[in-house]
Amino acid sequence: MSYILALDQGTTSSRAIVFAADGRIVAVAQKEFTQIFPHAGWVEHDPHEIWASQIGVAIEALGRAGLNASDIAAIGITNQRETTILWDRETGEPIHNAIVWQDRRTAEFCEQLKADGAGALVQQKTGLLIDAYFSASKIRWMLDHVDGARAKARAGRLAFGTVDSWLIWKLTGGREHVTDVSNASRTMLFDIHTLSWDEELLRLFDVPSSMLPQVRPSSGVYGETSTSLGLGQVPIAGVAGDQQSALFGQMCRRPGMSKNTYGTGCFLLQNIGTTPTMSRNQLVTTVAWQIGGRTEYALEGSVFIGGAVVQWLRDGLGIIRTAADVEALALTVPDNGGVYLVPAFAGLGAPHWDSFARGAMVGLTRGTTAGHIARAALESIAFQVADLLDAMGADCGIHATELRVDGGAAANNTLMQIQADLLGVPVVRPAVTETTALGAACLAGLGVGYWRSADDLTGQWQVDRRFDPAMHPERVRALRQRWREAVERAKAWEPGSSAPVAAS
Repeated sequence: MSYILALDQGTTSSRAIVFAADGRIVAVAQKEFTQIFPHAGWVEHDPHEIWASQIGVAIEALGRAGLNASDIAAIGITNQRETTILWDRETGEPIHNAIVWQDRRTAEFCEQLKADGAGALVQQKTGLLIDAYFSASKIRWMLDHVDGARAKARAGRLAFGTVDSWLIWKLTGGREHVTDVSNASRTMLFDIHTLSWDEELLRLFDVPSSMLPQVRPSSGVYGETSTSLGLGQVPIAGVAGDQQSALFGQMCRRPGMSKNTYGTGCFLLQNIGTTPTMSRNQLVTTVAWQIGGRTEYALEGSVFIGGAVVQWLRDGLGIIRTAADVEALALTVPDNGGVYLVPAFAGLGAPHWDSFARGAMVGLTRGTTAGHIARAALESIAFQVADLLDAMGADCGIHATELRVDGGAAANNTLMQIQADLLGVPVVRPAVTETTALGAACLAGLGVGYWRSADDLTGQWQVDRRFDPAMHPERVRALRQRWREAVERAKAWEPGSSAPVAAS
């Protein structure tokens, strides 16, 4: 029997999961890595640590499963998107820490682009709204702030990649500089209609085309792992950005089907079929995947701080010892006590797109307890997702009949019930919540013929628990109105703030 190895490189940890042919998880290994905050609003990762943690858990997962590389039919990769790495093609050395998708250092530059009227061009070609969230402005920043970077780029010595490209480069010993269409569509340099890098956008961001990876379908053989890694020669055969991978892993293969992933951020995606319809409500249109020459698209809303607000309760405030403790603490109170927490620690994403919003907690009284704050933190996640689903329904005219959920915080029953109450539709949690990794495994398996077609996979999706709405609609309306008022107080907290200049 052979298996599929999925590499799930996330924002705060690297994971590796071994899947059997029936979708069953055989082994899991995970390792957190360092979050670097050089200045307020800046977030970085060490590319070497990303790589070391990912290859380490891959080998650990195989060991836990009692498998050798020869037992692996293919490797699938899914990754934190937009995070930007530049490295020297000759030495393989990164020229700077990775600039993470949460990073806001290029917000003012992006605001200037919008003021100059570039927004319509960017959205029409890429489906995206101009924001520091995406990769293009991060590439430009590194070229402008790292000594010698522009000269190296002009000489063809620098390579750009999102995390998938960096991992494939390392896995293949520098033989392959590639990405897939879903990751390319998150750079703000890729035309989602022609499925190619766009010269006009490259000029807008002053990025040399020689830096860019080759773009491939999401399913198909990219190359083989280098034998020096201890993984043998295993084909890398599936790649997708984490949210598109989760959409596929949730088997949302028909237009109108939606999923939300509760990770560091929250990401709500809805399959919209083979036509890339543009959003009118501050959402983005993105490539979902390309399989066998067929490209499908999704409408997406992104919340920057989802599960990360629970990490903040743990690491910043110290009111819980582990992330799992938040549920018990929230249940010590019957409601939020009038407390609303807006976790705009890195600005606000969809549908607001306010780079200068900052976190706010309102409604505090002498009677406020740690339980109220924990409850408000969980509710903040659910409120943000509800705002996204409202915008999505207004955009496409399809009102969800259920929401499929995954990610670490989907295991929190209290949060899932709050979410169902606020949405007014059932929230459905699958038996296998590792749908991000599962999606990458499915794409890789299809890429090598491990599974004959995606139809073979659909029957593997099973329900673990269904959360039905139980709150009175009037109560929901009141809560959501107060939430909207709290959000308004968090907006534009730092208008015109100037970012510090980094040492090169």
